[in-house]
Amino acid sequence: MKQGLLIVVSGASGTGKGTVCNALMESLPELAYSISATTRSPRKGEQDGVNYYFLAREEFEKMIEEGGFLEWAEVYGNYYGTPLKKIQERLAEGQDILLEIDTQGALKVMEKCPEGVFIFLLPPSLEELERRIRGRGTETEESITRRLGAAKEEIGVGRKYKYVVVNDRVGKAVEQIQAILVAEHCRVEQNTKIFEVLEK
Repeated sequence: MKQGLLIVVSGASGTGKGTVCNALMESLPELAYSISATTRSPRKGEQDGVNYYFLAREEFEKMIEEGGFLEWAEVYGNYYGTPLKKIQERLAEGQDILLEIDTQGALKVMEKCPEGVFIFLLPPSLEELERRIRGRGTETEESITRRLGAAKEEIGVGRKYKYVVVNDRVGKAVEQIQAILVAEHCRVEQNTKIFEVLEK
């Protein structure tokens, strides 16, 4: 049985990570979504155990001490992390897992899992990025300025990823990610067992 792919999708705030990942999940029902844990408050419409595991700060810090995260980071005053155990089990079963995390977390995953499929989403322009952030209607002017400044820094980190996808249209971005996953599944390293059987 093939080892599953660990697929990491990141991008600056407002790039449309959530929208693209949701559309990708709809197009690939066999893909498992890794639900992150966070100490931030739920946004309108978000559900515990669906969008995130919403944890108290003390509970999150206990999991850090116990080595319960693949990665974790503190972003804008809140903790975010990827629970480790379920990911390990699913990859071993051959299931592909999608991780939607920020660049801070992704760089940590790169160190632990260099074989992962790291995809960076870019906005078509910084003007479009600002329009999307403002369009949420949940940010203060100070928060928008801070996020745009952070976005420029995060975009530079994108050069460390394996693939880049520009999210100008969600459908097109999803098609490109699907093509990346097909190619990754065809890599020799992913198919050593077939060679072993045929070379007997």
